[in-house]
Order: sequence, then structure tokens, then C-alpha cells
Amino acid sequence: MLSSWRTLRKSFSILRAVGKAAEHSKVIGGSRCFHRAVPMMSDKLFVHRDTPENNPDIPFEFNEKNHERAKVIMDNYPEGHKAAAVIPLLDLAQRQHGWLPISAMNYVADYLDMPRMRVYEVATFYTMYNREPVGKYHIQVCTTTPCQLRDSDMVVDVIRKKLGIQMGGTSKDGLFTLSSVECLGACVNAPMMQINDNYYEDLSNKDVEEILDDLIAGRNPKPGPRSGRFSCEPAGGLTTLTETPKGPGFGVRADL
Repeated sequence: MLSSWRTLRKSFSILRAVGKAAEHSKVIGGSRCFHRAVPMMSDKLFVHRDTPENNPDIPFEFNEKNHERAKVIMDNYPEGHKAAAVIPLLDLAQRQHGWLPISAMNYVADYLDMPRMRVYEVATFYTMYNREPVGKYHIQVCTTTPCQLRDSDMVVDVIRKKLGIQMGGTSKDGLFTLSSVECLGACVNAPMMQINDNYYEDLSNKDVEEILDDLIAGRNPKPGPRSGRFSCEPAGGLTTLTETPKGPGFGVRADL
């Protein structure tokens, strides 16, 4: 019995050590330790606790424009299956409010005549829903392997130093929130970041600085690759499909 207790205590000690290593990103032997994103280090993805800015008594309803938009969305689904519109309606509520409070979740549940718990399940499953206030510009930096190999750490460092915020934090002026996210599907354009709905790709230190300066000044920086390429074609130029495509029907027998 004593031996089992000692083994259990040793296991807990190992788990605590691993947790501390994961919580803090440290450079060891020239390599950065992998770490979990800030939201994953807490229970806030799954648990709601009333706060002055987020509680069921705070009024929420769609404005006139979004009422019409919600009707259009719901018309895409057959009778008896309107609850399938929960994802786009939650997104609509978040866009109207800036983030997704529990009163907006309750409103969407009542709007779709579905149990509120079902809406909570959706809102806590998808990380696209911000259940706490975020800045006017939500910066999401991809730190998954392809972006990390292309120095996504540089992108994070520039943002942290320039805005004075840590991962998961919001700037004092309320303009920026910084988040670390998993793959955003732009691996060939790494490193990249998403700001609100726009992708900024092929980033250098200078690019990140310029994008932030534009946003601070109230300008809209052009989204897309910053390296000069149009999309995700090879950085060194095309190696295939370099000729003008043949016209329709080329090579097709006329008698078929």
C-alpha cells in the first residue's frame, strides 16, 4: 500500500513538471518548447461564470438588418431542421455584438426553438466563437508546425513587443487581442496571421510592423501574401503549367 502511494505521488510530481514546462515557452538547446494555447490552460472553454459584462440579464437581440439576414439563413434549411442554422446564427450574433455573451446564446436558442444547452455545446466546441470580450482587431497567429518552421515565433514576438501584450491578452486601448491558434490552412504561405476575417501571409518582421501601424492609424492593410506573389504559387516562379491553356474541346473527338 505504501509503495503504491509513493508511486502515485511520483506520478503526480511528473505531471506537474510537464504542466509547468508546457505552460512556459522556454528556449532549450536552441529550440522552443511546444506549449498549449492560453484558452486551453483554463476551463473557460467549457464553463460559464457570470460577470458584470457577461450574464443572462444583459439584453441582446438581432438588429433589423440581422433579423432579415437570419431569416435568409434559416430559409436554407427545411422545416423541422431549423436548428441546423445554429452555427451561422451564432456567428451573426458575435459579429453584431463583437463577441458572444451568454445572453446572445440564449437568444439564438430561443430564436431557433432549441434547448439552450445544445447551443452552449456548439459555442464551447468551436473556437471561432469568442465567449469573452476581444479587441477591435483579433490577431490570430498560426503556430502549427509549417508556420513554426517558417518562424511564426518572430510574428508573435513582434506583436508582443509592439503592442505590449502577451498571448491571450488585450491591449490597454482595447484595439488588439492576441491569440495562438492551430492550422489556418495557409501552410504554403507561412508564416501568416489572421486579423478578423483577413489573412496576412508570407510575413517578415517588417510586414508585421507595417500591418500593425496601418491598423493603429485607422487604415486597412491589404490582405494576402506580402512577398509579391499573387496567391500560393511557388515562391520561385511556376515550374509547370507555364503555357497558355488550350481552348475548350482540345483533343476531344468530334464524333463522341
